[in-house]
Amino acid sequence: MLQLVYDSMTGNVRRFAQAVALDCGGTELLDLRQQAPAREFLLLTYTFGTGEVPLSTRKFLQTHGHLLRGVVASGSFHWGHNFARAADLIAAEYRVPVVAKLNKSGTAKDCQSVSTWLRSMNGTLD
Repeated sequence: MLQLVYDSMTGNVRRFAQAVALDCGGTELLDLRQQAPAREFLLLTYTFGTGEVPLSTRKFLQTHGHLLRGVVASGSFHWGHNFARAADLIAAEYRVPVVAKLNKSGTAKDCQSVSTWLRSMNGTLD
């Protein structure tokens, strides 16, 4: 079963990750600043500045990127083409799918979409 690993600066990504974990029946949730994954994971992160991957996320992926299976990134629509660009950069570098791009803390529909993807990867579609 994939773990959920998140990096959050303002709390938006943390709240979204918690909602997905709850929706998926308590899927294991890790803060990458405090814990390392024990197995493959879905990364949820934010976009920093004008479209960059946060330094904390980059450092984490240097060690654990081989376990990465998909990425979700948060951002703000007002950044235009740089909206949630961290997802695109990580997906290209690690050759994993962009599972979702969230405006700030995402919506209920975003949560449902990510939960569906996670259940499909875990073989637990209901």
